[in-house]
Amino acid sequence: MPEVALRAEGLEKRFGGLRAVREVSLDVHIGEIHAVIGPNGAGKSTLINLLSGELGATAGSILLRERPVGRLGVHHRALAGIGRSYQKTTIFLPFTVLENVRLAAQARTRGGLRLFGSPERDADLNANARAALDQVGLSGRAEVAAGLLSHGEQRQLEIAMVLATEPKIILLDEPLAGMGTSEAKAMIELIRSLKEGRAVLIVEHDMDAVFSLADRLTVMADGRVIASGNPEEVRRHPAVRAAYLGEEGPP
Repeated sequence: MPEVALRAEGLEKRFGGLRAVREVSLDVHIGEIHAVIGPNGAGKSTLINLLSGELGATAGSILLRERPVGRLGVHHRALAGIGRSYQKTTIFLPFTVLENVRLAAQARTRGGLRLFGSPERDADLNANARAALDQVGLSGRAEVAAGLLSHGEQRQLEIAMVLATEPKIILLDEPLAGMGTSEAKAMIELIRSLKEGRAVLIVEHDMDAVFSLADRLTVMADGRVIASGNPEEVRRHPAVRAAYLGEEGPP
């Protein structure tokens, strides 16, 4: 059995009387792409916010390689090895592509984002940043201002910034949103490459991409898990067909 990178047990999130996430448990393994799917309002975004530290859980636990991280904030979870991309890109548009990734790499160092010094002269930072750019296919765009990139390239840049923090698990929140066919195809291949040596958890609405990418699926509805398993098991699950994929049959 592959190593568990991230484990959630009995996660709950209440907003007043609303239970947005209800007793959700899942394991994400090294070398695995684990997709979370479900209809709008199922609790997917709340779940990913709980895992990344954007929200605090009402109940339950989160373990990163068996280390409890549920009480840590976003920054400390990132330092522990949880990397995340967002539905909306979070890059610095006036900075070059390389500067964006170098800043992300610098945030992972012991000194953090120092006000003084010359990070552009730090050989390790630059090597880390360039390696991340190479992995996402942006090495030839290193000196271009991020604001001049296409939407797909900006998504690639955001993933490069996550890679520069050396994560043990990457959380991807709708990475294909707003992409055309060619950009989406390139992003799918990039996401597929990310699981080597790490774990990937993805929330995505493109079902063709999900069933192409995922080694394991967790399906949510009304804040709870209604099915979990490999893609073929999920395709055949009657609760999934009724609640999400439609009564006509598997996709």
